[in-house]
Amino acid sequence: MSVEATSQTAGAPFNRRTVFWGVLASLLAAAGFVLLSTYAPDFRLGQQGGSSALSKSGTGFAGFVELMTLLDDEPETARSLDELYSDSLVVVTISPQSDPEALKEILEVRSGSETLFVLPKWSTSPLLSHEGWEMQHGRLSAATVDQWLARFLETKIGSDKVTVDRLMASGGRFVAPAPKDLQWASADNALISAGPGKGVLIEARDEPFFVLTDPDLLDNAALKDPERAAAAIGLIDMIRPNSDPVIFDLTLHGANRKHDLLKLLIEPPFLALTLSVLAAAALAVLHGLGRFGPPAPETRAIPYGKKALVETTATLMRRAGRLDRLGGRYAAQMRQRAGALLGAPHGMQGDALDQWLATRDRQEADGYAKRAEALRGAADETALTAAARGLHQWISRNLRERR
Repeated sequence: MSVEATSQTAGAPFNRRTVFWGVLASLLAAAGFVLLSTYAPDFRLGQQGGSSALSKSGTGFAGFVELMTLLDDEPETARSLDELYSDSLVVVTISPQSDPEALKEILEVRSGSETLFVLPKWSTSPLLSHEGWEMQHGRLSAATVDQWLARFLETKIGSDKVTVDRLMASGGRFVAPAPKDLQWASADNALISAGPGKGVLIEARDEPFFVLTDPDLLDNAALKDPERAAAAIGLIDMIRPNSDPVIFDLTLHGANRKHDLLKLLIEPPFLALTLSVLAAAALAVLHGLGRFGPPAPETRAIPYGKKALVETTATLMRRAGRLDRLGGRYAAQMRQRAGALLGAPHGMQGDALDQWLATRDRQEADGYAKRAEALRGAADETALTAAARGLHQWISRNLRERR
């Protein structure tokens, strides 16, 4: 192996290709994690119970959806408000945890279109030992159900216990077994009732909205009885406006979450912005990989040696702006050094030493006096350097002649 190859291997402990694929795999894994985390609630919708059309708990309606599918009348599900703009019958199942504002939006979207609203009845909680199942804690209070009922009808949930075994439709077209502990509301013109003034399926006056007061006519708990299952199909056929597939709403159960930053970033119209930012980041990384080589070794802030000391001192003098005052002091220092090297009398200083050094010139025009005066009068770095070099040459020449 060559010396160059050995040095490259020592400087890069990992192969570049390995690092590239490792980083790429990490980025793909991170992107997959973000996507799955963002859409996980949508994927798990109905798996934790509740009263949605995907829930398999007793209060859910997944069984009714499956029953219609087996009868070659497969319904559809709406995960956004845009999907609710349809002429089909839409079934909106309400749970105690539903968002009132979301229901208000559904009412606005479905205005003028046939819609069945199923009120909640039971108080439940998830069964921890079995995913998708629930524990029943009894009936919801009448006041709780009335808050939902008031959005469609000017009536209230009845408090009397109904003892009838069968429910009747107006005109005798529909007969169904009465659910246990029937939940009804006061109404004189109910489509399905448990007796005079005890409505179970009630039609609103101003809109083609139908309110089912007792969900046990359609939910999973009702389908264990074949007669009730047949009655559930009959109930839908009674209010169905056409042969289009029935639509079950999921937006009221969290499928249409709006306040989600990650969804906002990875869905139109901001998806283009997100992709642009990611592309710019990728280009920046590629540019960095091609631009930078092995890391440079760390060096000392102040190097060793006399040269480094002189250069550092010169830099400090230059930044301090004191070069114009340096010539005279430097000339005085060189005068003392020249006197010591050339054997001037002991104790001689100042002008006397200048005169003694000038006698060494032997009537030369470019002697000590002229060079020292040029050094004292230097006003910039270039002139100062040239004058200092000239005085140094004079001292060196006279020192050689003395020897």
